[in-house]
Amino acid sequence: MIKQVLIGILCGAAVLTAGILIGHYGVTKSSAPSWVKDVAKDVDESLIERFLSEVDNIQIQENLRELTKVPHMATTAGDEQTVQLMLKRWQDPETGLDQAWREEYMVYLSFPDPKKPNKVTVVSPSDTVLYTARRKEKTYTSDEDDPEVVQPYAAYSPAGHPKGKLVYANQGKPSDYQRLNNTVDLRGTIAITRYGGAGRGAKAINAAPYGVIGVLVYTDPLDINDGLMSDINETFPHSWYMPPSGVERGSFNDKFGDMLTPYLAAKDETYRIPVENITGIPPIPIQPIGFEDAYALICKLGGKAAPEEWQGAFNCTYNVGGPGFQNSSAFSNSDVKLDIFNYEEKKNSSNVMGVIKGSVEPDRYVIYGNHRDSWVYGAIDPSSGTSVMLELTRVLGKMVKQGKWRPRRSIIFGSWGAEEFGLIGSAEYTEQYLTKLSHRTIAYINVDIAVFANATLRASGMPSLQNVIFKAAKQVDAPGLDSTSVYDNWIKYFNRTSQAHGFIPNVGYLSGAGSDYAAFVHYLGIPSMDISYTYDRSKTNARIYPAYHTAYDNFEYASKFIDPGFTSHQAIARTAGNVLIRLADSLLVPLNCSDYAETLEDYLNTAVTLYQHELQERNISMEPLKRAVASFRSAATHLDQVIRSSDLANETPLTVRRINDQLMLLDRAFLDPLAFPDKYAYRHVIWASSSAGKSTFPGLADAFANTESQSSAWDKVHYHLSVLSQAIEGAAHTLGDVI
Repeated sequence: MIKQVLIGILCGAAVLTAGILIGHYGVTKSSAPSWVKDVAKDVDESLIERFLSEVDNIQIQENLRELTKVPHMATTAGDEQTVQLMLKRWQDPETGLDQAWREEYMVYLSFPDPKKPNKVTVVSPSDTVLYTARRKEKTYTSDEDDPEVVQPYAAYSPAGHPKGKLVYANQGKPSDYQRLNNTVDLRGTIAITRYGGAGRGAKAINAAPYGVIGVLVYTDPLDINDGLMSDINETFPHSWYMPPSGVERGSFNDKFGDMLTPYLAAKDETYRIPVENITGIPPIPIQPIGFEDAYALICKLGGKAAPEEWQGAFNCTYNVGGPGFQNSSAFSNSDVKLDIFNYEEKKNSSNVMGVIKGSVEPDRYVIYGNHRDSWVYGAIDPSSGTSVMLELTRVLGKMVKQGKWRPRRSIIFGSWGAEEFGLIGSAEYTEQYLTKLSHRTIAYINVDIAVFANATLRASGMPSLQNVIFKAAKQVDAPGLDSTSVYDNWIKYFNRTSQAHGFIPNVGYLSGAGSDYAAFVHYLGIPSMDISYTYDRSKTNARIYPAYHTAYDNFEYASKFIDPGFTSHQAIARTAGNVLIRLADSLLVPLNCSDYAETLEDYLNTAVTLYQHELQERNISMEPLKRAVASFRSAATHLDQVIRSSDLANETPLTVRRINDQLMLLDRAFLDPLAFPDKYAYRHVIWASSSAGKSTFPGLADAFANTESQSSAWDKVHYHLSVLSQAIEGAAHTLGDVI
């Protein structure tokens, strides 16, 4: 019996040994599961080269021609045409995406009444009309005569009919009204202001406390046209400069997202706050006009001469107003009257969404977006960006449909609706999908106005994205320049000296809410970037391209004056697409935490220089902030060393995923929902907007600026020091070894 048992054991051992040997020597690499190779796959440089070669400037040109056939203000019939165009392209069986659909939101918008156009007049004491401002821009081409061209108006201005003596209030900043009020009684007046210096709506919000009852706003030729004013031979249609009747339309609210559904997606059945509870919109009527009408009004003003820095390009002295006009002018003793008939309405607005599903990490997203709506034709804003996005998706979609490529991570494309009314489409999207986007999004790429002009690249974004932008720009040829990369051309125009990298292009910061990156940066803390081609600032003082938000921003303007040949559009498509592929395909997410550390150190050094002495006098220590920044630098250096010493292609997938998540989630650590209670949806303590104008931490800078007028503000300074210190320390811990 024992003998039989021993024989059985020996036979079993022999079989087991044979099995192990067969398993060890018989299994080859070729029989390993296919996913093993896929998991370790890195970005394919040859695929990027192919992408760059296939981006076609003529395709971009034809995209723009199609997009600008009709005016397409949000929720109009023209807007619906662009929705259908995006869906058609992204659902194309040969060059489309894996999936495309529309997301709809019921949003609160503001429009002029086409049956009762807004009107600005000068009226005598007997109500005789002495002068009437243009109600529509002058016709130079058939485009301006399209009945769908919306008359110039200020979205979200209340309706009303204020009448009063005119005063000139420069840019409508708080300091401008305060200075003007020292010498002029502003009660019951109409103020004329110029664009710049303060937000559109702020010009009216700042005016109301002084008793001003209405506001006009115009674009001074000094700020947009380098002083040029004549449409006979100087402005459009002879050059890129704004013609005298050109009017910049715009949204005059100071928040982003739908105003009736704060922090909630604006679906049909969503709770809405009462209209009277809306804040951040003009409390008094405001209307934009062209500079030819502003000239007729300002050059007849009485009173003292305005300060030198308030003077503009008109060939007259800018007086502040008596209030009112000069006694010797044709408008003596006359009033300016605004007749504003704007109305508000809830309307359905659509985002168009598309996706290329990832092959390895489909639950990690790289999002690329731009808004689709415009004020009129919107050739530059926003259709230059949309034409680039359509070309980018055509090339990538074709590769996917042909089975030649599929990204490691999912790529989501967003064509946002109703951006011009306050970044509404993108904000509603982030509110609806807050949790999913917060947990899964690697980065957001925004290409709105792709081409302001054709001189150089301009980029803004989180510091962690700087390196991947540089890498992409070095691979793209600068348009019109032999043997010069976009990077080498860029560094000539925008540059700085970095302690780590030496002389490099300067990447700006996304500290405001100028485009659809706002909700991704400030609300969700997602690494974001915004890029465009722009002009040589040594050759023009234009604050933006001159046809901005006018009826003249059409295909002819773009193709003749902004980018003939569309090669700058092509360069942006190549650069943005290169960044997109790298973010979606790289084994290690190309986000650099040490570049973030350098920015924090720069901010700290500025804060110490500006504030430390006065803080010490009040026994408020900056040491916790210094320690936090040092801790962040140490953690970033350590993570960099871990990455450099690792053979990531042969690491376990979970190790790579852990490091990528540390990099992806870094910016989330800087979110504090309580840090800025007076700033809607601003939660990022490093990149929140600031009115202090200092290159340092925004909350600290604003709090310190208020100490001049409020003795209790030192508590707020101390508070923001603590918020910063703990947020930065917390971010450092996210970069450390996992416990």
